[in-house]
Amino acid sequence: MSEVCVRLAGEADRPVAERLWLMFCHDMSGFQGRLPNADGTFRSDRLHAAFTDPDRAPYLVTYGEHPVGLATVRGLGGPVRVLSGFFVVRGARRTGIGLRAVREVLARYPGAWEVAFQDVNVTAVRFWRRVASEIAGEAWKEEPRPVPDRPDLPPDRWISFTVPEPAHPDEDQY
Repeated sequence: MSEVCVRLAGEADRPVAERLWLMFCHDMSGFQGRLPNADGTFRSDRLHAAFTDPDRAPYLVTYGEHPVGLATVRGLGGPVRVLSGFFVVRGARRTGIGLRAVREVLARYPGAWEVAFQDVNVTAVRFWRRVASEIAGEAWKEEPRPVPDRPDLPPDRWISFTVPEPAHPDEDQY
């Protein structure tokens, strides 16, 4: 797994991030009942904001030369950060890449975090509970919250936990 790289995405990475975002939205459409726009794309304002809003950040995950995932973070200037998007391509799932990537993103911003997912996405339920347990032990909580502007959908599940400061600031904690 030494070939896994998680890095802040720059403007030059935007086309790759947009293609990964399209795959992410396609995966999520099965859980959220969303259909593509007339041009075959999905809503991408959250990804655009990750590249332009100073309170947000986009991350690209690569395995060797292959882009295999992305993460978007919001709330960088606030008391709670939100992992507002996280995606790993199907061919890289269940390999440990996703767990390593999310741990690296979270470790960059110690403090309070929240992550949302859908109950019907059984794989995500297991994954995010595992992430919370590995990072925070038993000190995490999970609660349902309504999906904004979508009363037709069941509530999202939100996990909240705290990423500790590294014991040695110059070391990776995970």
